[in-house]
Amino acid sequence: MGSPSSERDNTLRSTADIGIDIDVTTTSTMKISQTVELLLLTFNCAKNLIDVPVFGAHLRGALEKDGGGALPEVVVMSLQEIAPLSYSFLGEWFLGPYYAAFGDALNLAVEQTGEKYTLVKAKNVGMTALLVFSLRPEWLDLGGMREGEVGFGAADMGNKGAVGVRVAYAADGTEFTFVATHLAAMEWNLKKRNKNWGGIVSGLTFEDPRGVVLPPGEGGPKVRGDRWSGAGERSAPGLERGTGGFVDSSEEDEEGAPLILSTSDAEEEEEEEGMPNLTKEQRAKLQEMSIFKPDSHLFVAGDLNYRISSTTPPPGSRFPSFDPSSEHHYSTFFERDQLTQERLAGRTFHGMSEAEVGFGPTYKYNVLTDPTGAENEESVRQGSTVNGVKEVPWKFASHRWPAWTDRVLYSAAEGHEAGVETVRYDSLPVVESSDHRAVFLRVRVPLTGAARAQERTVKERGETPELAEAAARRKELPVNIDVWSWERRQKARRKELIVGMLALVWSTKEGAVFLGTVVTVGMGWWWFARGGFV
Repeated sequence: MGSPSSERDNTLRSTADIGIDIDVTTTSTMKISQTVELLLLTFNCAKNLIDVPVFGAHLRGALEKDGGGALPEVVVMSLQEIAPLSYSFLGEWFLGPYYAAFGDALNLAVEQTGEKYTLVKAKNVGMTALLVFSLRPEWLDLGGMREGEVGFGAADMGNKGAVGVRVAYAADGTEFTFVATHLAAMEWNLKKRNKNWGGIVSGLTFEDPRGVVLPPGEGGPKVRGDRWSGAGERSAPGLERGTGGFVDSSEEDEEGAPLILSTSDAEEEEEEEGMPNLTKEQRAKLQEMSIFKPDSHLFVAGDLNYRISSTTPPPGSRFPSFDPSSEHHYSTFFERDQLTQERLAGRTFHGMSEAEVGFGPTYKYNVLTDPTGAENEESVRQGSTVNGVKEVPWKFASHRWPAWTDRVLYSAAEGHEAGVETVRYDSLPVVESSDHRAVFLRVRVPLTGAARAQERTVKERGETPELAEAAARRKELPVNIDVWSWERRQKARRKELIVGMLALVWSTKEGAVFLGTVVTVGMGWWWFARGGFV
């Protein structure tokens, strides 16, 4: 048998290859310190293909600074308005070039390191896409990867919506839940944005909820009414906090029924709706398949569309300045940020955190062809560059308040909240193809699987009964899970295919060629049927 020191050396060598640092303080006690670094980026593409060299250069800037020389193991991109509606609704075949452009830009950014990222998952709901890249795909449990989606556009379609992926770290089973979303636009739609968040929580599940509440082989009752919808304007309540819990602000008097029901209220509600009464075990299973799974790290990134006012700016309004010496510096405007206000008031993004926002507004930019009148006119005329790319002349659009619409929020796995370390939270420079700036969060998060295994072992021994109570804790689920969300989404998907085909025919070159071909063939057949040359 080897000495304790040689055994320790062997342990460190065996775990070094999977990014785990184990500090053995004694022969019987282990202090485990495990982290993995991620980069999450959100960008509203404005339905345009990106300029790969330009975007790659800006990504290089995000990857090189403050990272200590190491690259993030996983890069997740949340992309809104990734392509025109027709392409987005018809699906992956039309979106391939758009996905490929982001993969090319990412690998161009790391080209000098000799590393290469692999796209391990691309998933879209309508015009919102989620791309997951990994330096070492074998480190992820790709076979166990799950996905979910919800639409809350017109008729539950995905012109606005959310898409999610859940994947485990193969080294120890730590789970990550990534959600990309695009919420309702316009200044006055604050409550609708809160309702969209409720729709994500209730409707985006990684398994079909019907399997929990219905006997095997039963399809269940028909899709229920709007009250329980996981999508659309009618769907999730506005999550206003009132007496006794969250209330549905979608009612005219904004004093709807509590969103989180008491047990007796829930049973009465379910009986009225034709739902079977749910046991505690069933409710726990529904939460496990939601984005609020307690032992999964959750990240939500997207164009969340929260503004700094509920009205458009009147003529002559002073806009945020990027001049640190100005009394109108953008930092003085951030206190009006709706997302921060609503989140802290418990009306949206419940239980989620955000790194300190130190960057300027990310929307709405008018890209100019001439620097005259641009906010950055002087630097553009001087030929200034950012990340080796010439600055783009821009000014804020006069009909929209500049706002921090593009954000990344997170909720650590239960019991590991203190283990999340922000490396950098920032925006990328303005690019010509969009009126948004991209925003990224670079973060180190704890790997939790080994710790959970230790807790289970200790609990089985009965050494610390308190662990049973700790294991029973759950992140608070702010809305009830929509049991019929998958069935509803399937119906919406069929509508998307029809709308996408119609849009393709009437609004694209491909559609014009297709339509012309159909008309030509039809006329030719009619002419032939009428006798042709006879």
